[in-house]
Amino acid sequence: MHADTKKTIGFLTMACCMVALLCGFADVPKDDENIKLLRFDGINGNRYSEIFLISGNPETKELKGGVYQTIGLNDPNNVGDTAPAAILDKMDMKALAEEYGIVKAYKNGQRLWTLDWLEVNVGTQRNFQGLNGRWVMWLDVPEHLGGSQDKVAYRPMTGKRDTQFGINKGTRVYLLDSPEGITYYMKSASQILFPDQTYDSLKDLGNTLTLPEGWKFRTVVLDKDLVLTPNDGKCEICQDSFGNSYDRTGGPYSSYNP
Repeated sequence: MHADTKKTIGFLTMACCMVALLCGFADVPKDDENIKLLRFDGINGNRYSEIFLISGNPETKELKGGVYQTIGLNDPNNVGDTAPAAILDKMDMKALAEEYGIVKAYKNGQRLWTLDWLEVNVGTQRNFQGLNGRWVMWLDVPEHLGGSQDKVAYRPMTGKRDTQFGINKGTRVYLLDSPEGITYYMKSASQILFPDQTYDSLKDLGNTLTLPEGWKFRTVVLDKDLVLTPNDGKCEICQDSFGNSYDRTGGPYSSYNP
């Protein structure tokens, strides 16, 4: 992790902690202190979930979240499902938030990877009511997270992480183009709002998405490998009306703009 990124994360964590304490909430755990780099290959179509531990000031809506991912965990038989429904469906987010004394806990899944490989710096591993997850990033939490999807969709948010995503030549990819000419690559398909959405159904997603004026959805097969990287430790994330998650491409965010 870059030195400047560490300083930025440290400053934001300290500020979040001070605000949270003033509002009567605990800070989220500082689980990024002993990170290590892991790589996962062949994950395209695999199922996973994320748990967000969120704190900050609910009055001003200045909220920060620690994101914990299930990749590489909870799958003893290696069947490509790191977020088993038998565990995930029984989780109580209100009870989890009370356990940590934080503003909110959020379950972001189940989801399907649309990446071929992932390199991620992981921190502390925690067990959330039977579901194991490792810290992977900090997130500036949008005000309407967990509410109506139309208040979240097509509104970019900022995250802080040191991660590389890879999509191989010959893989079909799913892209959003904003009115400003920014392209976002779908890194995961959501089964939260539409549990019947499958990896194979994504090729027809453009027929069913609700797109604001100026936004476009397209799908292409890559003619060369694509690598997505943060810009000095920062990434820009966007969701569509189905809750599918995209990362910004182009410039410092990827090896090229597909």
